[in-house]
Amino acid sequence: MSLSRAAVRRSSRRSTSGRATLPVLTAVTVAGVMALTSCSGSDGGKTTSTGGNYVTGATGITTAAKGERTEAPKLDGETVDGKTLDTTTLKGKVVVLNVWGSWCPPCRAEAPAFAKVSKELADAGKDVAFVGINTRDLSAQNAVSFEETFGITYPSLYDPAGKLILRFPKGTLNPNAIPSTIILDREGKIAARTLAPLGEEQLRSMIDPILAEQ
Repeated sequence: MSLSRAAVRRSSRRSTSGRATLPVLTAVTVAGVMALTSCSGSDGGKTTSTGGNYVTGATGITTAAKGERTEAPKLDGETVDGKTLDTTTLKGKVVVLNVWGSWCPPCRAEAPAFAKVSKELADAGKDVAFVGINTRDLSAQNAVSFEETFGITYPSLYDPAGKLILRFPKGTLNPNAIPSTIILDREGKIAARTLAPLGEEQLRSMIDPILAEQ
């Protein structure tokens, strides 16, 4: 079935939005991505309710109120440097998950902010753990070179086929774009998400309110 002109125009607009979409991997992957529920939106710079339990601000950061959050899936496996990591062992800390690829220009643009903020929070003794999810890099060495170039010192799970991303429950704050950033609260629940590259100020604005929670 051929696409309508309107669909082509919509597809074109999406491709220039400053973020890369996830790869089409298999028929199952396509079905999973198509089934995702969009929970983001803005209204002339105002904070807006978008239905369900989610609220999105003008910056494109979507948040879920405490007590209305979904448990994040277990994300485990090999890291780009050949070690192993299981995010469920990080409960008790605020966890910053960043989906990225070395081939992705917006990921390169936001990398200095992630390197700086992660180091400053670690140096300050804050209970925050950063974890990358490297995707669509066919060689782990490309990911390692990226981390060395930008001074990324926190671990990144190596997920070339995007399988870890598909573990997130449908209808939740899924990381269904590259780059994406998700904040998990101390209970391992999804507290905030953005599908756009972040600067230092925006990244801190996602982390600080969750870190301040009692």
